[in-house]
Amino acid sequence: MPKPGPVTVWSGVLNRVLLAIKRLELRSTGKWFVLSVVIGVVAGVGAIGFHLVGQSVQHVALGRIAHFHAGEAVAEGSVFGEPPGHFRPWLLVAVMAVGGLVSGVLVYTFAPEAEGHGTDAAIDAFHNKRGEIRGRIPIVKTIASAITLGTGGSAGREGPIAQIGAGFGSFLGGILKLPARDRRIMLAAGMGAGVGAIFRAPLAGAVFAGEILYRDADIESDALVPAAMSSAIAYSVFCLWLPRELRFMPLFGPHMAFEVESPLELLPYAAMAIVLVLAGVLYIQTFYGMHWAFKRLPIVPHLKPMLGALLAGLTGLGLWWALGQDRDALAVLGSGYGLLQKLFGREMTVAPFLLVAVALVKILTTSFTISSGGSGGVFGPSMVIGGCVGGAVGQVFHQWMPALVPHPQAFAIVGMAGFFSGCARAPLSTVLMVSEMTGGYGLLLPTLWVSTLTFLLGRRWTLYLKQVPTRLDSPAHRGDFFVDVLEGIRVEAIYQRGPRLKLIHEGTTLDEIVHALAESTQRYFPVVDATGKMLGIFSAEDVRSYLYDDTIWQIANARDVMKSDVVTVTPDEDLNSALGKFTAINVDELPVVSTEDRQKILGILRRKEVITAYNLRRLEHKRLVHAAGDTVVP
Repeated sequence: MPKPGPVTVWSGVLNRVLLAIKRLELRSTGKWFVLSVVIGVVAGVGAIGFHLVGQSVQHVALGRIAHFHAGEAVAEGSVFGEPPGHFRPWLLVAVMAVGGLVSGVLVYTFAPEAEGHGTDAAIDAFHNKRGEIRGRIPIVKTIASAITLGTGGSAGREGPIAQIGAGFGSFLGGILKLPARDRRIMLAAGMGAGVGAIFRAPLAGAVFAGEILYRDADIESDALVPAAMSSAIAYSVFCLWLPRELRFMPLFGPHMAFEVESPLELLPYAAMAIVLVLAGVLYIQTFYGMHWAFKRLPIVPHLKPMLGALLAGLTGLGLWWALGQDRDALAVLGSGYGLLQKLFGREMTVAPFLLVAVALVKILTTSFTISSGGSGGVFGPSMVIGGCVGGAVGQVFHQWMPALVPHPQAFAIVGMAGFFSGCARAPLSTVLMVSEMTGGYGLLLPTLWVSTLTFLLGRRWTLYLKQVPTRLDSPAHRGDFFVDVLEGIRVEAIYQRGPRLKLIHEGTTLDEIVHALAESTQRYFPVVDATGKMLGIFSAEDVRSYLYDDTIWQIANARDVMKSDVVTVTPDEDLNSALGKFTAINVDELPVVSTEDRQKILGILRRKEVITAYNLRRLEHKRLVHAAGDTVVP
């Protein structure tokens, strides 16, 4: 008998592991621990693979051909180092165009869902696709995004890595045949794990997974614990791969000792928040305006990313040339993290005019790169734009009032968080992410202040169009909120009171009952004794079975027709409980009785009144949301 090969052996082991996971109790801690660990390991390995592929493409395309080095964060973990040779600007444009072409052909041939910044696709899968992402998408997204970033495209890493982690979470949920709710949680956990690993920010990754799904101040609480475990594991796996001196180091290096020295500093920070909101609106409008324009170009979609990359390259070189071939101007291409690292130094040597120019042109190059269909995230460019705007504002205030603003570098750090918070509608995760990326919480107060202001002032705009306002608006929670709304309404608020209800005395003859039915639109009739105590109930259908024999109309009475096992509700019960009783016995009306005396009838509750109350509450919620101006202007 032939000996089984290694593939067969590992396949058998994997099947046993998956079977064991599937046998665990649905809500058990053990199950979610195992699933979160598996997702974290795969997301961490995926982050390593994405980092390696991206750096390899960058080394060959930008380093060997164009001799271009965009600059990186201090803990980026460069595998190949800075390329030798003299910078070749026109070859850079050619490399970017070829990279856009390869990325476009790859995406639009095998997985059109992988185009763009990726996070929106994961959000859409959570809300509208039962947490399902096609298995090929993470693979295509990894390669296409690595090519886009590695050839100098102005894009970020969070979109690709979020979709990679989310894709595996969805894939694993599909293998285990888990319900849609669990698959959505695994998708969110994978998304948070990827972000936590690639940005060295595990806590922020966990919160990001729950917060980025919604446009208002809401969070997917069910995903927080699984996402926290997955993010911690992914972060550890990714960091263990790095050189020893970079392991567990914040992305932009060790602690930066900038702190708030006076509460009055919040005033210039508030002014910066207004500037950041204006810049964010410009960013979003340009981004989606460019997307609209590229969608209407009369060329095949496979070629559009090439055109976008070409325009981004020419725009970046134009700024570089206009600013006297200053290398800092080239931060509008690639990640741009090298310029941010320079801004965080002890002395800020970059002029405000250059920072503003880089921020404005970075908006254009990012829009060209991603809105054309190129594959990459929007978080990285947002960090550069926000950091540059914040650094410029900080320098201006430093010149006006140096005593109040001693460290303009702090404005660059806070500007990163504030800008993305307003654009992405994710204030908490952004505050945590920037704090973890920069290695300290000394600026937590102004970061919270600015991020909250930009979140509130920029509520009409978002970079992620697939976000929904709150859990109430998500198809993923439509059934949950049906229950929640009904639990918030009491029977007392809607039932029909006694005076309008026709009661039947127990001694009433069948003949009298038949005539009473003919004169009433009521369907269910409570039967009471001489003191008004309810003894039972009958419906028009119950009486119909006696109609064939009119000889008993004078003999039979209400006691003969009624049913004594009455299902009732009390005024203090909620409508969800009442609806359950309607469904259990399949009736349309229920007697409402006193809480103290279950034989004292107070009125009747109709099923249609329960549904009407729910619909009215939903309409009221939508009206309040609309009145608050909670709309997206793409």
